[in-house]
Amino acid sequence: MISDEPAPFRVIAVNLPEHARNAIHTDVGAQAAGFPRALVAGVTTYAYLTHPAAKAWGLEWLAWGGGEVRFRSPVFEHDEVECVPVPDGEAVVIEARVGTGAPRAVFRAIRVAGPPPPMRTGEVLPDREMHLVGEWGDEYGERAGEHLDLYHAQAVVHPAVWPALANQVVHAELARGAWIHTRSIVRHHAVAPVGASAVVRSTVVDRSQRHGERAVLDVEISVDAVVVATLEHEAIVALPVGSRSDRRTL
Repeated sequence: MISDEPAPFRVIAVNLPEHARNAIHTDVGAQAAGFPRALVAGVTTYAYLTHPAAKAWGLEWLAWGGGEVRFRSPVFEHDEVECVPVPDGEAVVIEARVGTGAPRAVFRAIRVAGPPPPMRTGEVLPDREMHLVGEWGDEYGERAGEHLDLYHAQAVVHPAVWPALANQVVHAELARGAWIHTRSIVRHHAVAPVGASAVVRSTVVDRSQRHGERAVLDVEISVDAVVVATLEHEAIVALPVGSRSDRRTL
């Protein structure tokens, strides 16, 4: 059973300047897709959701834990988000709530994610090398309002960087116009020091049509030939024509 119980966390959601690369994170781009205002990046919502787990479980979770995050409906810029943890056996389900409605996103956090799974076959995308500083380092959460001193104190990369790197692959290789991150299974296999260089390998393992064109990727991130994180990462890479502002699910 969980011995270190995660506590709730409350924050005002913001978009970081670099997220304007995807028009859905601007008011103009979001309104063109049928939403009332800018959607907050999924990785920012994920950063908020990791706060209860990282604060309770510390470096052990950053090295060996993980979980699955699903984005059910948008979090908009300036929404007040409450991340509420609910124990669920050997996991903790952390819900991102805005007001009294259904959770906007749900993260099922686990303390031990297991060894890296093998990459599946599919459409192999070019490898990318990323320097783990700035938006890819320990500052991601602090810049988004998730002020946990663990990352600065230990000089390790924030866990939201792993899906952020996967999103960078989606944006560069797959997206056509505005796009939306919908789901990730994130597994940690080692902590990564700030300033290291990471190699990101990715393969498209599935494409489908559901509320737009979707792609599922396997992503493997390594530092000095050591795998530090793996993901199954899903995004709507081409939004449907005629999206409606009252669309609640992604």
